[in-house]
Amino acid sequence: MMMKPLSPKKFLQRNESIVRLALVIFFGVGLAGFAIPATRALFSGLTPVALILSLLTLFAFHHSTGGLRNPSMFLAIVLAGFLIEVAGIRTGIIFGEYSYGNGLGPQLLKVPVLIGFNWLMMVYSTRIVAAGIFASPSLRIITASLLMVFYDIVLEQVAPDLGMWQFSGGNPPVRNYVSWFALSILFHSLLTLSGTRYYNRIAPFVFFLQFLFFIALFFI
Repeated sequence: MMMKPLSPKKFLQRNESIVRLALVIFFGVGLAGFAIPATRALFSGLTPVALILSLLTLFAFHHSTGGLRNPSMFLAIVLAGFLIEVAGIRTGIIFGEYSYGNGLGPQLLKVPVLIGFNWLMMVYSTRIVAAGIFASPSLRIITASLLMVFYDIVLEQVAPDLGMWQFSGGNPPVRNYVSWFALSILFHSLLTLSGTRYYNRIAPFVFFLQFLFFIALFFI
């Protein structure tokens, strides 16, 4: 009797250790590329590839227990994140005065198309990390939101060098972090109130690998 071939998703799930190693190698090569002046510009242009790879990895290990509400909530976060960024650069009220570079790929309305998916990836991953620490929904929301702020604090230190974005005053204002925390609370609260449920074994690994990657970039 012939065995049914594994789908790509099932294959990756059964080889999780190989996937983790591949991600470490990918980001390790990225660090080496940034450390060499001659290749730094080339690797800066690969930032969208790293984001898409991380998203695909999360998708491959995603398990939904929330029915149809999960895709609708995820899509809502993508769209809301993108529109918030559009409002942010147009008004300067939400995060401060800033503009995007070319480091995150193609743009629409002067905002990278991928930015909404980056919001989703951050909310998605930090929710799982917080769920592994606390049982209380309130503590999960607060913890996940703080993780997003800490991630942003680190990312802001290297974003201009990567051509992602630049604040007009050089450094992001306090308002940027306050808004990040408030919006994170909002997104995580909506996920909780909507009953969105999912789990993903590799999400914490992807989140902290990216976090450590940006910390390492700061010292290069």
